[in-house]
Amino acid sequence: MKDIVLKFKIENAITDVKPLGEGLINDTFKVYVEGEEKPKYVLQRINNAIFQDVELLQDNIEKVTEHIRKKLTENNVDDIDRKVLRFIRTNDDEKFYFDGEKYWRLMAFISDSYTYQTVNPEYSYTAGKAFGEFQSMLSDIDVTLGETIPSFHNLELRLKQLEEAVEKDAVGRVKEVKYYLDEIEKRAEDMCLGERLYREGKLPKRICHCDTKVNNMLFDKEGNVLCVIDLDTVMPSFIFSDFGDFLRSAANTGAEDDKNLDNIDFNMEIFKAFTKGYLEGTKSFLLPIEKENLPYAAKLFPYMQTVRFLADYINGDTYYKIQYPEHNLDRTKAQWRLFECAEKKESEMRDFILSLR
Repeated sequence: MKDIVLKFKIENAITDVKPLGEGLINDTFKVYVEGEEKPKYVLQRINNAIFQDVELLQDNIEKVTEHIRKKLTENNVDDIDRKVLRFIRTNDDEKFYFDGEKYWRLMAFISDSYTYQTVNPEYSYTAGKAFGEFQSMLSDIDVTLGETIPSFHNLELRLKQLEEAVEKDAVGRVKEVKYYLDEIEKRAEDMCLGERLYREGKLPKRICHCDTKVNNMLFDKEGNVLCVIDLDTVMPSFIFSDFGDFLRSAANTGAEDDKNLDNIDFNMEIFKAFTKGYLEGTKSFLLPIEKENLPYAAKLFPYMQTVRFLADYINGDTYYKIQYPEHNLDRTKAQWRLFECAEKKESEMRDFILSLR
Protein backbone atom coordinates (compact mmCIF):
# COMPACT_ATOMS: atom_id res chain seq x y z
CA MET A 1 0.00 0.00 0.00
CA LYS A 2 2.82 2.40 0.80
CA ASP A 3 4.35 1.67 -2.60
CA ILE A 4 1.04 2.60 -4.27
CA VAL A 5 0.82 5.88 -2.33
CA LEU A 6 4.36 6.76 -3.38
CA LYS A 7 3.20 6.83 -7.00
CA PHE A 8 1.36 10.07 -6.14
CA LYS A 9 2.64 13.60 -5.44
CA ILE A 10 2.56 13.45 -1.65
CA GLU A 11 4.08 15.56 1.12
CA ASN A 12 6.16 13.96 3.91
CA ALA A 13 7.08 10.32 4.42
CA ILE A 14 4.32 7.72 4.90
CA THR A 15 4.06 6.20 8.37
CA ASP A 16 0.99 3.96 8.06
CA VAL A 17 -1.93 2.91 5.85
CA LYS A 18 -5.13 1.63 7.50
CA PRO A 19 -8.57 0.55 6.22
CA LEU A 20 -11.30 3.22 6.22
CA GLY A 21 -15.03 2.50 6.34
CA GLU A 22 -16.97 -0.44 4.99
CA GLY A 23 -17.68 0.61 1.40
CA LEU A 24 -19.50 -1.93 -0.75
CA ILE A 25 -17.91 -0.83 -4.03
CA ASN A 26 -14.39 0.56 -3.59
CA ASP A 27 -11.67 -0.38 -1.09
CA THR A 28 -10.67 2.68 0.95
CA PHE A 29 -7.67 3.39 3.21
CA LYS A 30 -6.41 6.19 5.47
CA VAL A 31 -2.84 7.32 4.84
CA TYR A 32 -0.74 8.74 7.69
CA VAL A 33 2.46 10.76 7.23
CA GLU A 34 5.29 11.94 9.46
CA GLY A 35 4.56 14.88 11.68
CA GLU A 36 0.75 14.50 11.73
CA GLU A 37 -1.43 12.46 14.06
CA LYS A 38 -4.49 12.57 11.81
CA PRO A 39 -4.69 10.97 8.35
CA LYS A 40 -3.33 13.10 5.54
CA TYR A 41 -4.78 11.28 2.51
CA VAL A 42 -7.42 8.79 1.46
CA LEU A 43 -6.37 6.02 -0.92
CA GLN A 44 -9.02 4.16 -2.93
CA ARG A 45 -8.97 1.14 -5.19
CA ILE A 46 -11.56 1.82 -7.89
CA ASN A 47 -13.88 -1.08 -8.63
CA ASN A 48 -13.46 -1.22 -12.39
CA ALA A 49 -15.85 -4.18 -12.66
CA ILE A 50 -18.61 -1.64 -11.99
CA PHE A 51 -16.92 1.53 -13.27
CA GLN A 52 -15.42 0.12 -16.43
CA ASP A 53 -14.25 3.42 -17.94
CA VAL A 54 -11.93 4.72 -15.21
CA GLU A 55 -10.63 7.53 -17.42
CA LEU A 56 -14.17 8.87 -17.88
CA LEU A 57 -14.94 8.34 -14.18
CA GLN A 58 -12.00 10.40 -12.96
CA ASP A 59 -12.49 12.99 -15.69
CA ASN A 60 -16.08 13.51 -14.50
CA ILE A 61 -14.99 13.88 -10.88
CA GLU A 62 -12.23 16.33 -11.73
CA LYS A 63 -14.57 18.51 -13.79
CA VAL A 64 -17.18 18.54 -11.01
CA THR A 65 -14.79 19.29 -8.14
CA GLU A 66 -12.97 22.00 -10.11
CA HIS A 67 -16.29 23.68 -10.96
CA ILE A 68 -17.46 23.59 -7.34
CA ARG A 69 -14.09 24.87 -6.11
CA LYS A 70 -14.31 27.77 -8.57
CA LYS A 71 -17.83 28.63 -7.33
CA LEU A 72 -16.74 28.55 -3.69
CA THR A 73 -13.74 30.76 -4.47
CA GLU A 74 -15.89 33.30 -6.33
CA ASN A 75 -18.23 33.45 -3.33
CA ASN A 76 -15.31 33.98 -0.90
CA VAL A 77 -16.20 30.84 1.07
CA ASP A 78 -13.81 30.05 3.93
CA ASP A 79 -11.96 26.76 4.38
CA ILE A 80 -12.61 25.58 0.83
CA ASP A 81 -10.44 22.46 1.14
CA ARG A 82 -12.94 21.06 3.63
CA LYS A 83 -15.93 21.87 1.40
CA VAL A 84 -14.97 20.10 -1.80
CA LEU A 85 -12.90 16.97 -2.42
CA ARG A 86 -9.32 17.49 -3.63
CA PHE A 87 -7.62 14.76 -5.64
CA ILE A 88 -3.85 14.27 -5.82
CA ARG A 89 -2.21 13.64 -9.20
CA THR A 90 0.35 10.89 -9.77
CA ASN A 91 4.02 11.62 -10.23
CA ASP A 92 3.33 11.38 -13.97
CA ASP A 93 0.54 13.95 -13.58
CA GLU A 94 -2.23 11.39 -14.18
CA LYS A 95 -5.63 11.37 -12.44
CA PHE A 96 -5.20 7.76 -11.26
CA TYR A 97 -2.56 5.04 -11.06
CA PHE A 98 -2.88 1.66 -12.80
CA ASP A 99 -0.64 -1.05 -11.36
CA GLY A 100 -1.27 -3.50 -14.20
CA GLU A 101 -4.34 -5.01 -12.52
CA LYS A 102 -5.99 -2.44 -10.29
CA TYR A 103 -6.81 1.26 -10.48
CA TRP A 104 -5.99 3.61 -7.60
CA ARG A 105 -6.66 7.25 -6.74
CA LEU A 106 -5.60 9.49 -3.89
CA MET A 107 -7.39 12.44 -2.31
CA ALA A 108 -6.80 14.78 0.60
CA PHE A 109 -8.35 13.62 3.89
CA ILE A 110 -10.88 16.10 5.31
CA SER A 111 -10.09 16.30 9.02
CA ASP A 112 -12.64 16.69 11.81
CA SER A 113 -15.43 15.48 9.53
CA TYR A 114 -18.15 12.95 10.25
CA THR A 115 -20.73 10.85 8.45
CA TYR A 116 -24.09 9.77 9.86
CA GLN A 117 -26.32 6.80 9.16
CA THR A 118 -29.35 8.25 10.97
CA VAL A 119 -32.42 8.89 8.83
CA ASN A 120 -34.85 11.26 10.56
CA PRO A 121 -36.67 14.44 9.48
CA GLU A 122 -33.80 16.69 10.62
CA TYR A 123 -31.11 14.89 8.63
CA SER A 124 -33.49 14.36 5.71
CA TYR A 125 -34.05 18.12 5.45
CA THR A 126 -30.29 18.66 5.62
CA ALA A 127 -29.71 16.01 2.95
CA GLY A 128 -32.37 17.52 0.68
CA LYS A 129 -30.85 20.96 0.91
CA ALA A 130 -27.26 19.73 0.49
CA PHE A 131 -27.97 17.59 -2.55
CA GLY A 132 -30.14 20.37 -4.00
CA GLU A 133 -27.32 22.89 -3.57
CA PHE A 134 -24.89 20.38 -5.07
CA GLN A 135 -27.07 20.20 -8.20
CA SER A 136 -27.48 23.97 -8.17
CA MET A 137 -23.71 24.57 -8.19
CA LEU A 138 -23.41 22.25 -11.19
CA SER A 139 -26.44 23.59 -13.09
CA ASP A 140 -24.25 25.92 -15.16
CA ILE A 141 -21.24 23.65 -15.69
CA ASP A 142 -19.97 24.29 -19.21
CA VAL A 143 -18.22 20.96 -19.87
CA THR A 144 -19.66 17.62 -20.91
CA LEU A 145 -19.78 14.71 -18.48
CA GLY A 146 -20.19 11.07 -19.48
CA GLU A 147 -22.27 8.30 -17.92
CA THR A 148 -20.08 6.31 -15.53
CA ILE A 149 -22.73 3.55 -15.54
CA PRO A 150 -24.55 3.86 -18.89
CA SER A 151 -28.38 4.03 -18.66
CA PHE A 152 -28.13 3.55 -14.87
CA HIS A 153 -31.61 4.96 -14.14
CA ASN A 154 -33.23 4.34 -17.52
CA LEU A 155 -36.53 2.60 -16.73
CA GLU A 156 -37.24 1.69 -20.35
CA LEU A 157 -33.98 -0.28 -20.41
CA ARG A 158 -34.79 -1.98 -17.08
CA LEU A 159 -38.21 -3.03 -18.37
CA LYS A 160 -36.60 -4.40 -21.52
CA GLN A 161 -34.18 -6.41 -19.37
CA LEU A 162 -37.16 -7.80 -17.43
CA GLU A 163 -38.89 -8.72 -20.68
CA GLU A 164 -35.78 -10.56 -21.87
CA ALA A 165 -35.54 -12.42 -18.56
CA VAL A 166 -39.17 -13.54 -18.90
CA GLU A 167 -38.61 -14.74 -22.45
CA LYS A 168 -35.63 -16.88 -21.40
CA ASP A 169 -37.12 -18.04 -18.08
CA ALA A 170 -33.67 -19.49 -17.36
CA VAL A 171 -34.58 -21.33 -14.15
CA GLY A 172 -38.36 -21.72 -14.56
CA ARG A 173 -39.51 -19.03 -12.14
CA VAL A 174 -41.84 -16.97 -14.35
CA LYS A 175 -45.06 -18.80 -13.38
CA GLU A 176 -44.67 -18.05 -9.67
CA VAL A 177 -44.21 -14.29 -10.21
CA LYS A 178 -47.02 -13.71 -12.72
CA TYR A 179 -48.89 -11.39 -10.31
CA TYR A 180 -45.92 -8.98 -10.10
CA LEU A 181 -45.28 -9.14 -13.83
CA ASP A 182 -48.92 -8.22 -14.52
CA GLU A 183 -48.92 -5.35 -12.01
CA ILE A 184 -45.66 -3.97 -13.39
CA GLU A 185 -47.03 -4.14 -16.93
CA LYS A 186 -50.21 -2.25 -15.98
CA ARG A 187 -48.16 0.76 -14.89
CA ALA A 188 -45.23 0.52 -17.31
CA GLU A 189 -46.37 3.26 -19.70
CA ASP A 190 -47.12 5.74 -16.92
CA MET A 191 -43.86 5.02 -15.13
CA CYS A 192 -41.78 5.71 -18.27
CA LEU A 193 -42.95 9.35 -18.16
CA GLY A 194 -39.42 10.72 -17.64
CA GLU A 195 -37.99 9.20 -20.83
CA ARG A 196 -41.01 10.40 -22.84
CA LEU A 197 -40.77 13.96 -21.57
CA TYR A 198 -37.06 13.97 -22.39
CA ARG A 199 -37.67 12.83 -25.98
CA GLU A 200 -40.33 15.51 -26.34
CA GLY A 201 -37.78 18.15 -25.30
CA LYS A 202 -39.70 19.08 -22.15
CA LEU A 203 -37.43 17.57 -19.51
CA PRO A 204 -33.68 18.32 -19.33
CA LYS A 205 -30.89 16.16 -18.02
CA ARG A 206 -28.91 17.69 -15.16
CA ILE A 207 -25.65 16.77 -13.49
CA CYS A 208 -26.86 14.58 -10.62
CA HIS A 209 -25.19 12.66 -7.80
CA CYS A 210 -27.25 9.48 -8.46
CA ASP A 211 -26.46 7.93 -5.06
CA THR A 212 -28.17 10.24 -2.60
CA LYS A 213 -27.87 8.93 0.95
CA VAL A 214 -27.38 10.70 4.28
CA ASN A 215 -23.99 8.99 4.66
CA ASN A 216 -22.78 10.45 1.37
CA MET A 217 -22.27 13.81 3.05
CA LEU A 218 -19.55 14.97 5.44
CA PHE A 219 -20.55 17.02 8.50
CA ASP A 220 -18.44 19.15 10.84
CA LYS A 221 -18.63 18.64 14.61
CA GLU A 222 -21.42 21.23 14.89
CA GLY A 223 -23.58 19.19 12.50
CA ASN A 224 -23.18 21.50 9.48
CA VAL A 225 -22.72 19.94 6.05
CA LEU A 226 -19.17 20.30 4.74
CA CYS A 227 -19.52 18.63 1.36
CA VAL A 228 -21.08 15.87 -0.70
CA ILE A 229 -18.83 12.83 -1.18
CA ASP A 230 -18.75 9.55 -3.15
CA LEU A 231 -18.83 11.17 -6.57
CA ASP A 232 -18.38 8.04 -8.70
CA THR A 233 -21.97 8.13 -9.95
CA VAL A 234 -22.08 11.87 -10.69
CA MET A 235 -23.32 12.05 -14.28
CA PRO A 236 -26.11 13.42 -16.49
CA SER A 237 -29.55 12.27 -15.37
CA PHE A 238 -33.02 13.56 -14.58
CA ILE A 239 -33.33 15.31 -11.22
CA PHE A 240 -35.73 12.48 -10.38
CA SER A 241 -32.63 10.33 -9.77
CA ASP A 242 -31.39 12.28 -6.76
CA PHE A 243 -34.86 12.95 -5.39
CA GLY A 244 -36.40 9.51 -5.80
CA ASP A 245 -33.35 7.45 -4.92
CA PHE A 246 -33.00 9.09 -1.51
CA LEU A 247 -36.65 8.53 -0.63
CA ARG A 248 -36.63 4.89 -1.77
CA SER A 249 -34.40 4.02 1.15
CA ALA A 250 -34.98 6.88 3.61
CA ALA A 251 -38.80 6.96 3.51
CA ASN A 252 -39.18 3.18 3.76
CA THR A 253 -40.34 2.28 7.27
CA GLY A 254 -39.21 -1.31 6.74
CA ALA A 255 -36.14 -3.01 5.32
CA GLU A 256 -35.35 -3.26 1.62
CA ASP A 257 -35.88 -7.03 1.86
CA ASP A 258 -38.43 -7.08 4.68
CA LYS A 259 -40.32 -10.40 4.78
CA ASN A 260 -43.07 -8.79 6.87
CA LEU A 261 -44.77 -6.47 4.41
CA ASP A 262 -46.81 -4.93 7.23
CA ASN A 263 -43.60 -3.22 8.37
CA ILE A 264 -43.42 -1.26 5.14
CA ASP A 265 -44.94 2.18 4.57
CA PHE A 266 -43.91 5.40 2.84
CA ASN A 267 -42.96 7.86 5.59
CA MET A 268 -44.49 11.23 4.73
CA GLU A 269 -42.55 13.06 7.45
CA ILE A 270 -39.30 12.06 5.77
CA PHE A 271 -40.77 13.03 2.39
CA LYS A 272 -41.83 16.47 3.63
CA ALA A 273 -38.49 17.22 5.30
CA PHE A 274 -36.38 16.09 2.34
CA THR A 275 -38.63 17.86 -0.17
CA LYS A 276 -38.56 21.14 1.76
CA GLY A 277 -34.76 21.09 1.87
CA TYR A 278 -34.43 19.98 -1.74
CA LEU A 279 -36.70 22.73 -3.06
CA GLU A 280 -34.75 25.32 -1.08
CA GLY A 281 -31.49 24.03 -2.54
CA THR A 282 -32.74 23.92 -6.16
CA LYS A 283 -34.83 27.11 -6.26
CA SER A 284 -32.36 28.85 -8.59
CA PHE A 285 -32.82 26.46 -11.51
CA LEU A 286 -35.62 23.89 -11.04
CA LEU A 287 -38.22 24.01 -13.82
CA PRO A 288 -41.98 23.76 -13.10
CA ILE A 289 -42.17 20.41 -14.93
CA GLU A 290 -39.43 19.02 -12.71
CA LYS A 291 -41.04 20.32 -9.55
CA GLU A 292 -44.54 19.06 -10.35
CA ASN A 293 -43.23 15.56 -11.09
CA LEU A 294 -41.36 15.03 -7.83
CA PRO A 295 -44.16 12.73 -6.56
CA TYR A 296 -43.65 10.67 -9.72
CA ALA A 297 -39.95 10.41 -8.79
CA ALA A 298 -40.89 9.13 -5.33
CA LYS A 299 -42.84 6.30 -6.99
CA LEU A 300 -40.35 5.70 -9.78
CA PHE A 301 -37.48 4.34 -7.73
CA PRO A 302 -39.26 1.61 -5.77
CA TYR A 303 -40.95 0.66 -9.06
CA MET A 304 -37.60 0.51 -10.88
CA GLN A 305 -35.97 -1.46 -8.08
CA THR A 306 -38.86 -3.93 -8.13
CA VAL A 307 -38.19 -4.45 -11.83
CA ARG A 308 -34.47 -4.99 -11.24
CA PHE A 309 -34.88 -7.41 -8.33
CA LEU A 310 -37.55 -9.38 -10.19
CA ALA A 311 -35.46 -9.65 -13.37
CA ASP A 312 -32.54 -10.96 -11.32
CA TYR A 313 -34.76 -13.51 -9.57
CA ILE A 314 -36.08 -14.77 -12.90
CA ASN A 315 -32.53 -14.93 -14.29
CA GLY A 316 -31.41 -17.12 -11.41
CA ASP A 317 -29.81 -14.48 -9.14
CA THR A 318 -26.88 -13.53 -11.36
CA TYR A 319 -26.42 -9.87 -10.31
CA TYR A 320 -27.35 -9.14 -6.68
CA LYS A 321 -25.76 -11.07 -3.85
CA ILE A 322 -28.32 -13.23 -2.05
CA GLN A 323 -28.41 -14.74 1.43
CA TYR A 324 -30.97 -17.46 0.59
CA PRO A 325 -32.75 -18.75 -2.56
CA GLU A 326 -35.84 -16.49 -2.32
CA HIS A 327 -33.92 -13.35 -1.32
CA ASN A 328 -34.52 -11.49 -4.60
CA LEU A 329 -38.19 -12.49 -4.50
CA ASP A 330 -38.52 -11.06 -0.98
CA ARG A 331 -36.80 -7.90 -2.17
CA THR A 332 -39.24 -7.70 -5.07
CA LYS A 333 -42.26 -8.02 -2.78
CA ALA A 334 -40.91 -5.45 -0.31
CA GLN A 335 -40.12 -2.88 -3.00
CA TRP A 336 -43.52 -3.38 -4.61
CA ARG A 337 -45.24 -2.77 -1.29
CA LEU A 338 -43.24 0.46 -0.90
CA PHE A 339 -44.28 1.48 -4.42
CA GLU A 340 -47.94 0.82 -3.60
CA CYS A 341 -47.68 2.89 -0.41
CA ALA A 342 -46.09 5.79 -2.30
CA GLU A 343 -48.72 5.47 -5.01
CA LYS A 344 -51.51 5.88 -2.45
CA LYS A 345 -49.87 9.04 -1.05
CA GLU A 346 -49.22 10.75 -4.37
CA SER A 347 -52.04 13.28 -3.91
CA GLU A 348 -50.78 14.13 -0.44
CA MET A 349 -47.28 14.66 -1.86
CA ARG A 350 -48.63 16.99 -4.54
CA ASP A 351 -50.61 19.00 -2.00
CA PHE A 352 -47.53 19.41 0.18
CA ILE A 353 -45.41 20.66 -2.72
CA LEU A 354 -48.13 23.16 -3.65
CA SER A 355 -48.26 24.36 -0.05
CA LEU A 356 -44.56 25.30 -0.19
CA ARG A 357 -45.18 27.89 -2.90
